Amino acid sequence: MDLFQLKTFLAVAQERSFSRAAQKLHRTQPAVSQVVRKLEQELGEMLFDRSSRDGTLTDAGHVLAEYAQKLLNLQLEARSALVEMRQLQKGKLTIAANEFTCLYLLRVLDHFRRLYPMITVTVQRSLASRIPEQVLNHGVELGVISFRPEDAQLRSMVVYRDELAFLVHPRHPLARAARVNIRQLGAESFVAHNVPSPYRAKVLQAFKRHKTPLNMEVELPTIEAIKKFVAMGNGVALVPGICVEAELARGELVRIPVRELRLERKLRLVYRNHAGLSHAARAFLKVVESMASKDDRYLYSPER
Repeated sequence: MDLFQLKTFLAVAQERSFSRAAQKLHRTQPAVSQVVRKLEQELGEMLFDRSSRDGTLTDAGHVLAEYAQKLLNLQLEARSALVEMRQLQKGKLTIAANEFTCLYLLRVLDHFRRLYPMITVTVQRSLASRIPEQVLNHGVELGVISFRPEDAQLRSMVVYRDELAFLVHPRHPLARAARVNIRQLGAESFVAHNVPSPYRAKVLQAFKRHKTPLNMEVELPTIEAIKKFVAMGNGVALVPGICVEAELARGELVRIPVRELRLERKLRLVYRNHAGLSHAARAFLKVVESMASKDDRYLYSPER
């Protein structure tokens, strides 16, 4: 039993005539009769009362007609949904990001939603180390990370350039300095992020290389908490620059360049290498590319 058979059966039932149904379907009457006969054989039921001349349905015919109409309606609905998806009037996009990389997404999503308000977007918070696996396992379609993934099954694209920012309270003794060196930070009390990352390791290596103590006397679980704690006058911090734009603009924190700590962070979009992206994901990449042409911090640079 297939949709063509059901469409032919319904045409006969609605026209109450094999000949009129044949005209409607642009087929010969014997061809229509053969389709209905084969359907009856497959179901083991007579669908039309052959003793009548007006294509009267049997009880089995009435039951099948109800379900056949539902199935054909679903077919039309599915086709309509696919058209809407191609036209980006419907669809879903799922992205994985952590607390830091999610900040990159906000401005991109702002542009994306203005262009495609009917697309549902879900950003799942995840540890950066787990995001490549989520993408590979089809848990999400796109991921945002700050390192290049090693798995050849993933494609990565650099989309944003950021630098680590050294932050102090406006009344801190170093707040008016135009620039400091790493040795001046040996006596400072750092408020640190207690989540391991490649950049935390690079900071530790830099202090060790310059034989300067790194006093991490307070460790907090989120960058938001670190910013607020330093803004209250507690210690100093190193956080991604993208995370403190608002606080710097309001004068709640002061950013000071450190000669030996110019650590650039590149954010990457990752997705499966040989998988076809959804219409929504392809539209999202076009927005990413568009933003790269307008702002030097935003990039569109495929790595593989």
